[in-house]
Amino acid sequence: MTETLRLTAAQAMVKWLAAQLTEDGERFIDGIWGIFGHGNVAGLGEALEKAQQDFPTWRGQNEQTMAHAAIAYAKAKKRTRAMAITSSIGPGATNMITAAALAHVNRLPILLIPGDVFANRRPDPVLQQVEHVEDGTVSANDCFRPVSRYFDRITRPEHLLTCLPRALATLTDPATCGPVTLSFCQDVQTEAFDYPVAFFEPRTWFIRRPHADARELETVVGLLKAAKSPVIVAGGGVIYSQAEEVLAAFASKHGIPVIETQAGKSALAQAHPMNFGAAGVDGSAAANAVAEAADLIIGVGTRFQDFTTGSWALFKHPTRKLVSINVAAYDAMKHGAVPVMGDAKVTLEAISSALGDHQAAGFDAQVRADWLAAGTEHCRDRKVSEGERPMDCEVIGAVQRATGEDAIAMCAAGTMPGALKLLWQPSQGGYHMEYGFSCMGYEIAGAMGVKLALPDREVICFVGDGSYMMANSELATAVMRKVPFTVVLTDNRGYGCINRLQQGCGGEEFNNLYKDCNVEQQPQIDYVAHAASMGAQAVKAESIADLETQIRLARGRDIPTVIVIETDPSEGPGFGAAGHWWDVAVPEVGETSKLKAAYAAYLDNKQRQRLVN
Repeated sequence: MTETLRLTAAQAMVKWLAAQLTEDGERFIDGIWGIFGHGNVAGLGEALEKAQQDFPTWRGQNEQTMAHAAIAYAKAKKRTRAMAITSSIGPGATNMITAAALAHVNRLPILLIPGDVFANRRPDPVLQQVEHVEDGTVSANDCFRPVSRYFDRITRPEHLLTCLPRALATLTDPATCGPVTLSFCQDVQTEAFDYPVAFFEPRTWFIRRPHADARELETVVGLLKAAKSPVIVAGGGVIYSQAEEVLAAFASKHGIPVIETQAGKSALAQAHPMNFGAAGVDGSAAANAVAEAADLIIGVGTRFQDFTTGSWALFKHPTRKLVSINVAAYDAMKHGAVPVMGDAKVTLEAISSALGDHQAAGFDAQVRADWLAAGTEHCRDRKVSEGERPMDCEVIGAVQRATGEDAIAMCAAGTMPGALKLLWQPSQGGYHMEYGFSCMGYEIAGAMGVKLALPDREVICFVGDGSYMMANSELATAVMRKVPFTVVLTDNRGYGCINRLQQGCGGEEFNNLYKDCNVEQQPQIDYVAHAASMGAQAVKAESIADLETQIRLARGRDIPTVIVIETDPSEGPGFGAAGHWWDVAVPEVGETSKLKAAYAAYLDNKQRQRLVN
């Protein structure tokens, strides 16, 4: 007879999750963030309280930002570990949908366990229940379906026997990795079942490395041997595959420049001689020059997002070949690419072995040297005149000068992502950007998640005043848990990045900077006092030199430090003609000459787009 253990469904879920291990013998799901309410406090809440020694629970301030912290943790761990989040039903659950979308876009593992309505339906409608008049099976949690890689609704205790292994299989699969939502009906959480004892035995989950088909390898080797000016586009898949050293050796051995996406930046240290920097819309002059000249583009672990490709105007040449090395068929086939479906590390090793000592005909190394020199000059302390404010590039320069090799720059939205991609010169692994979803409000919680994952690294969080106002409350959590990181809060009094985009598309300044909003009184927000009220060390930097000093002083504290500096909203990150076009639709009909000129330029650039899909 099968030996069984009688547990509630919630107790069984927690016990099972605690027994799922990585190759290093650690829990794959490191623990769970939770805000309790009706729908999870009596079931999961009871189970988690009893399991604290084996499966820790952490309390945050908002379901979305708790999930952001968990996502950042998983990203910093290169998808080798993850965290779970639980919420009540209703608004607690729907607060997590933005985070689920963020994880889905970025292919990052997170386990979401929202409470749900009663499976037995006896007390319907319960508090916070969304009733669908045409479908009795729908709840608010159905909103998770399009932004989950695996979704299940647990309406019986024995469902855990199948849904939990499926959840971990998704979270640990390099091709399907992304958010998993287990919608857990609140009555079912408390119901008991006789579970097989064997179900709770420890299990090790291996992250597989799929090998590419021999025919696909043969095709790409032939293309590389025939190419005169190939270039590699390094995406986040390089980092998740832990292929950084293999990529560095491949590029050096075969003489192929590497250009970076937001997710792939720091796969190679900026000091590596084959790293030509950021590609595309927010790209460097060096990267875009080699991309323009390339006759073969080799994407490695990239989604080919519009910023990377200049909305497909950068890679448009009709005779240029496109190769995509990716574990996911969806990404490998994009824009008529020659697909090579396989893990980045083993695929690069296989291609290199087949190439032997073959080297590309050559590239212009001087464009890289010129770019680096220009970037350093652009970021120097300009010694602003009275009444002027420093630019974001000068802020980046100050932070770069004040930090060491272990520093990680992290950000998500606004001006800084483009500026950092263009100008930050990281060591390997010294960059963490959420730019697949570019989610305002990710930054503070994300910085906490990065520091939890990599406690020995210095974490610098760049955040604009707009993003800070959207989600800052996890500062209090970081203070309570003594998770130290440094926040550089650039205050340009509104949404400066979108204000510039608005004007670049022929529009007038409207509803972005506070000065252009429909308000009765201009706000005077004291960010230093606000951050200090949550327990953070907070200070205002009066100059670029003072910013450097404050960055150094923050090092060694055991709580977060927030450094506020006022910046100029009118200046973007770029200089010269580095960046490429970005397809943002412009009104076809308008009254102003500025709008008409913008639309004419838009039509001209559309003609340059690659149309093969």
